[in-house]
Amino acid sequence: MKNNIYFISGIDTDAGKSFATGYIASQLIKEGKKVITQKFIQTGNVGDSEDIALHRRLMGMKYTEEDKAGWTMPEIFSYPASPHLASHLDGRPIDFAKIEQATSLLSERYDTVLLEGAGGLMVPLTDSFLTIDYINSKNYPLIFVTSGKLGSINHTLLSLEAIRNRGIKLHTVAYNLYPTVEDKTIQDDTQQFIENYLKKNFPETHFMIIPEIDLSTL
Repeated sequence: MKNNIYFISGIDTDAGKSFATGYIASQLIKEGKKVITQKFIQTGNVGDSEDIALHRRLMGMKYTEEDKAGWTMPEIFSYPASPHLASHLDGRPIDFAKIEQATSLLSERYDTVLLEGAGGLMVPLTDSFLTIDYINSKNYPLIFVTSGKLGSINHTLLSLEAIRNRGIKLHTVAYNLYPTVEDKTIQDDTQQFIENYLKKNFPETHFMIIPEIDLSTL
């Protein structure tokens, strides 16, 4: 597997990971890169991944050959819950070998693979295996999505501590302005605080802004 796979996680389920993943992919495409996204485990869907659909919308493209083959959405569970519970309720375990094979195939075909997780870093995939364990075991560089809603500073700093403790490479922190928050004062201060914190404690990590976009125009 080539070293061109980036895992995308965030502070929680509502951090806007799917929006951020699609936006980042769209920007890489504008730079001339051949990019694909993958939702390694999708819950709350049957037969298709709503997150992949959003990615493609933001990327300005239709479903790819790899989408239709299921490589970008290798594991889908029907119940909208964390993967460990969703797989239990559907009566089948997560097939990690299937996920890894799909990711490998994508990495051979594309310059960059953006692999979106489910929920935050500590979301359980099984009763004893967390999302952060999966990232660490694969040695994927991490793109971490946060936002300006109340509580984001706390959630972000706790996550950064976990990232540091596991020795995970934090490639980018993406500050998501979508969807709109009511309190711009908190949003602006949170952005400044996190950006300054990264400069001091994670100086090699990139900081990027994910702008608001009107999805109705896409």
